[in-house]
Amino acid sequence: MSDYMVKALGYNKQVRAYAARTTDMVNEAVRRSQAWPTAAAALGRAITAGSMMGSMLKGEEKLTIKIEGGGPMGAIVVDSQSNGNTRGYTHNPNVHFDLNQHGKLDVARAVGTSGTLSVVKDLGMQEQFTGHVPLVSGEIGDDFTYYFASSEQVPSSVGLGVLVNPDETVLAAGGFILQVLPEAEDTLIEQIETHLQHLPPLSKLIEKGKTPEEVLHLLLGDDYQILETAPVAFECHCSRERISQALIGLGEEELRAMIEEDEGAETECQFCHEVYNFSKQDLEELAVESPSQNSY
Repeated sequence: MSDYMVKALGYNKQVRAYAARTTDMVNEAVRRSQAWPTAAAALGRAITAGSMMGSMLKGEEKLTIKIEGGGPMGAIVVDSQSNGNTRGYTHNPNVHFDLNQHGKLDVARAVGTSGTLSVVKDLGMQEQFTGHVPLVSGEIGDDFTYYFASSEQVPSSVGLGVLVNPDETVLAAGGFILQVLPEAEDTLIEQIETHLQHLPPLSKLIEKGKTPEEVLHLLLGDDYQILETAPVAFECHCSRERISQALIGLGEEELRAMIEEDEGAETECQFCHEVYNFSKQDLEELAVESPSQNSY
């Protein structure tokens, strides 16, 4: 089964719902960063949430999520596009602890609980939308639930699950987001909360191979309407051309220093860890294009 996302309406069109399988996407991010199990679970949860949130956007819109909880992982950064394709990394992927008191990977300990979750949406306009909330648990799912309610004023429930194999590959990953629409009945939130209390742990559903449609059925019952089904994947936008433009932006003086001191340059993308090498001659050519070359 390949990764994909399903968007739907439920509870007599009073709830907007998203459910996704993100196993391959998360595996790719974990493989590229060589993340240890606890860090892999945290990064996978953030990427899964980011993918579903990205799919809420339109056209060329995109968003960036940053989770800074003060834990040993450091910051988690996720970029997502409107098609749900996503990339992400953490400053320190080599974090792992024993299971917590609930027998699960101790994500909160790795992420930390004293910090913030921020979301920056690039909507193609001059100004960007920025939402910023304190972390409430460090487990990430609860933190996104609080973000939607506090920053976007949308009562929501976010479920995220990542299962990691002993060999540090990802066995299964996925998630859901339920959002109550403005015209919903006042008693609907209580109904949803009661329903969620009887939902099996999401990680168990993923482990059993439940599809996004089957997860939606468990969440919404028989009364739901699928609006869209679309593939999602890990996707990085880095390229040699983009790195070249960034180097040009450093200015001629900085490039000349790199040529004289290092006789070249090596850069690595934080998201996908692709390495780009630039020879002395490459830097000479970029220095000629730099803004400071012709400024006197």
